[in-house]
Amino acid sequence: MDTDLAPLSPTSRTTVNRGRNRVVADRTRLHAFLEDAMLAHLGVIVGEGEANHPVVLPTAYGVDLDGPDAGGSLYLHGSVAAGWLGRALDRDVCVTITELDGLVAARSAFHHSMNYRSAVVIGRPRRVDDHDERLHALAAVVDHMIPGRWATLRPSTRKELAATAVLAVPLAEASMKERAGGPVDDPDDIAAGAWAGHIPLRRVAGAPVADADARGGVPADVRDRVAALAATGV
Repeated sequence: MDTDLAPLSPTSRTTVNRGRNRVVADRTRLHAFLEDAMLAHLGVIVGEGEANHPVVLPTAYGVDLDGPDAGGSLYLHGSVAAGWLGRALDRDVCVTITELDGLVAARSAFHHSMNYRSAVVIGRPRRVDDHDERLHALAAVVDHMIPGRWATLRPSTRKELAATAVLAVPLAEASMKERAGGPVDDPDDIAAGAWAGHIPLRRVAGAPVADADARGGVPADVRDRVAALAATGV
């Protein structure tokens, strides 16, 4: 199956059963969302026996749609000393990425909601051991935050690379939902005449704040990132 063109929700684990009117079936929209969003949450089961418990960890991420994994590669990184790392490699994980776009004020408590875009990726991660792919993945994570930043940095040291684990999760098994607009109220509540609507939310980048030991002006990659965020108004 050509997962680059395949529709989303290809398996029962990623089939949306509730709110199907909000399902996004076009994989290219997932790709655009992954490029736009900033923060992922990794869900993994850790511990042994009765001590088994779920952990959800916030993390930066990077994406290579032409990566070696089915459907492309979602790259995550962490410390090699992290307790969750070994467990993440033993079983499937769930990565969730969400952007909050608005608060929906309805005429009843039942119909209050949020406007959002959200993707869920399920799969068995692999540890990236190849040196060149590790550097490529770490560059993808850094450049996802600030495009072009990786090329301006000194090379990573052996010690830094040895302390950093990189995981790749296939993008093949994924789903996406989104909601936009105002509330969906009952006709009787609309007829009663109360106010309803929504509060749009967007990500705002402030002016860069230099570190106390910083030298020189704000670099171009940082200025460009601030300008891009201001232009999109996300």
